[in-house]
Amino acid sequence: MRFCSIASGSSGNCIYLGTDTTHVLVDVGISGKRTEEGLNRLDLTGRDIDGVLVTHEHSDHINGLGVFCRKNRIPIYATAGTIEAIRQNRALGEIPETLFCEVRADESFTIKDLTVNPMQISHDAACPVAYRFSYGRKRAAVCTDLGYYNEYTVECLKGMDVLLLEANHDVNMLQVGSYPYYLKQRILGKRGHLSNENAGRLLAAVLHDGMKNIVLGHLSQENNLPELAYEAVRLEIDLADNPYRSKDFPIRIAPRGELGEMITF
Repeated sequence: MRFCSIASGSSGNCIYLGTDTTHVLVDVGISGKRTEEGLNRLDLTGRDIDGVLVTHEHSDHINGLGVFCRKNRIPIYATAGTIEAIRQNRALGEIPETLFCEVRADESFTIKDLTVNPMQISHDAACPVAYRFSYGRKRAAVCTDLGYYNEYTVECLKGMDVLLLEANHDVNMLQVGSYPYYLKQRILGKRGHLSNENAGRLLAAVLHDGMKNIVLGHLSQENNLPELAYEAVRLEIDLADNPYRSKDFPIRIAPRGELGEMITF
């Protein structure tokens, strides 16, 4: 399997995952042009994409969806609530009904040789999900935009070879920053976003001997810094009651506006 962040952050998200024969994107929250350019750097084009898996309908996850999928006739996989919210978004233009494929949390499906299993997350959207992938014994997950995690989340993310997890904000930066009070409360709430510290605690609960790569994603441009996210997550792992330490695993930061490192596993 191959895994690469094309863009990840509060200004736009698009993650590539594929096998030798199957290529998918999680979200198209950047322009169709930027998405195509990112794929070109991976020696792919939009015509190679077998499906776009949409986590939820917020603009930083669907901004380029209409243009990109219409042009390339790409199936769009999303929950019923997300599909309806996409239909109501006039900025995306008319998307042919035949492109929509409804998915449900905890009901796996296949796209060619790739198995996809959506999971529930808590976020202020119609019906948001994160996505887990399997190909043979290889496992990967993209899990962002969750206000909190619980035992269900932990169980869903166990056994991953590669995990892209949200580390959205530094709590102190958010609290003293310029955001209005209501927005700060939204981000900090149970339907908001995962802080650096909570990302580290969640990671500490799902680490295992076979984990090959950790990618921290969806960092806020205003309320986080890559070095803060890295250090906070590293510290939480080192303080956790488990046999692992942060130095045991590669921890990367997904760049906000450019291609990340290709991970092959």
